[in-house]
Order: sequence, then C-alpha cells, then structure tokens
Amino acid sequence: MKILITGHKGFVGQEYIRFFKSKNYDITGVDIKDGNDCRDFFKVCNDKFDLVVHLAAIVGGRETIENDPLAVATDLSIDAEFFNWAVRTKQKKVIYFSSSAAYPINLQAKGTRNKLKESDIDLNDISSPDFTYGWAKLSGEYLATFARKYGVKTYVFRPFSGYGETQDLDYPFPSFIKRVKDKEEEFEIWGDGTQVRDFIHIEDVVEATMKAVELDIQEPINLGSGVPTSFNELAELIFEVSNWRPSKGIKHRPDKPVGVMYRCSNNSRMLDFYTPKISLKEGIRRSLNK
Repeated sequence: MKILITGHKGFVGQEYIRFFKSKNYDITGVDIKDGNDCRDFFKVCNDKFDLVVHLAAIVGGRETIENDPLAVATDLSIDAEFFNWAVRTKQKKVIYFSSSAAYPINLQAKGTRNKLKESDIDLNDISSPDFTYGWAKLSGEYLATFARKYGVKTYVFRPFSGYGETQDLDYPFPSFIKRVKDKEEEFEIWGDGTQVRDFIHIEDVVEATMKAVELDIQEPINLGSGVPTSFNELAELIFEVSNWRPSKGIKHRPDKPVGVMYRCSNNSRMLDFYTPKISLKEGIRRSLNK
C-alpha cells in the first residue's frame, strides 16, 4: 500500500509512521521541518497514492493560536493547495484532520456542559469557531465536501485533546508530565484550572481513523474519550499516578491564554465502530515512564 503523509514529523504524523511501518507499507512523507513546504510539493507531485493523510498545519498550542493568528491562518492556504492537488491528481482516498476548534465557541463557554456532537457544525449556517485555527479547519471541512463531488473519497476527523508520550511541550498534557518529572515544587496551571478538555491517546486517534477508512465512513467524526477532565483534575490524576505532589501546591496563571472553558465530545458516532483502548491513567503512566 502506497501512503503519503503531509506533516509526517509532527506529533500525529509520527504515530501514523509507526502504524504504517508495522504493516510494511510504502510511506512518503513531506514536512516543513525538513525544509519541504507541502505546497511546493503539490506543485510538482503527480504521483497517485492509495491513501493520503493530510496533517500539515501550523498550530503551536494555545499561545500561538491566540497570539499569532495570522501565522496560523496560513493553514487556509495549505488546505486549499492540498485539496486542489488531490482533485487534480485524482487521489483515491484522503484523510483530513479538522479539529474540535471548529466547533462554535458559544457552545463551550463557562458554565456550559455541552458534549459537542458532529451536527453542532452546520456548514450552511456556521457560528464562530475558535480563532483563525478553527476558521481554517472549518474551511477545510467545507473544501472536503467539494473534493468528494470531484470523486476523491475524503474522511474528516475532529480530534479533541489528543495526547501521548512524544507530544510537544506547547500542549498542557506533556507540560504537566514534565513538571512532575522535574519535581517542580510550585506546579503551574494556566487560568484557574477549571477549563475542561477531552483527552484521547494518540494511538487511539490513529486506530480509530484507520477503522473509519476501512468502513468507508466519510461523514465527520469526533475523536475523543467523551470524558470531561479539567486541568486541575488532570494535575491531580498525574500526582496520584506518580505518587508525588508539589510541596508548594498549584500556582494558577490567570494572565495566560486558556481558550474555551468546556470542550468535550459526544463520541457516540466513533463508538459505533471503535472503542478507545488507552485510559487517561494508562496514558499518564506511559508518559511518566518514558
């Protein structure tokens, strides 16, 4: 099987590499970390692949999303070039990673307890998503509908808070793990720590997507555990698993960006064909032991 992965050196891309290598697939990767802009690649590549996994994007965590929105908006260009290339070269199947950031922010405000379901996004009547990153992903989903009309099978996924042992420190989960490993006696959490996320291990993310492709489910699918976990609760769980607590307790940072206050998935569509295998406790244990 011949595979193309854009952004193959990123956190999610590395997990796909491991997955496909275990099956001895023929893998081509293109990544800006190698100095290869995928948009330049699309201009010259006419090869056909059995599956294309499109992960190339500028994200950089909450700090970048909120403080450098124009840089993140480059994703609009990346996705437009990608879908035009996929149609022009008549690719068979493509995976498009959208995001939970595509959901309307008014459904994720403080005091809400909405488990976001796929139908909360209506591409014919959109509400404001999360900064330029959310707008870019929403636009990518819209472009995917046209790619399908041109005959390209396009699988759309909305991952919530994917995490794992190799994730970059721009994200809360690996930052919390590092603070515990470093035994920081004053444990820092951005905001008041009551902001809620839905954590799913990266191995489950990849396996769920591949099962959906196998079953040819092209409608958007949430990838999440469906379990709401606040940052304060995440910290307490890491303390419990590590059997260590900071002597000076938790220091909250209200001056730092926190994003929406309640983001959790209704993952019933995913559960129709895939059940996550790695609990948050097990994921924490793996990261602590890495």
